[in-house]
Amino acid sequence: MPRKSNPVDALKKLREQREELAAKEAKLRDEAAIVLGHILIECGAETIEPAQLRQIVRGAMVLGIEETLKRIAPA
Repeated sequence: MPRKSNPVDALKKLREQREELAAKEAKLRDEAAIVLGHILIECGAETIEPAQLRQIVRGAMVLGIEETLKRIAPA
């Protein structure tokens, strides 16, 4: 008859999985930053100050992408 899993071992395994996921998330964030950086350079956004770019992105996230696109679309 199989023995029930040990809760201490299960917690250890869960912590290890969390650490692996955190490392994977950090790697993917770095890769996403590289992709987004390339997009910004392709658009000529390297001339925007980082603080201004941060403000633009935060504002767009508050408004929502669709609303932001409507507001900046040519009339």
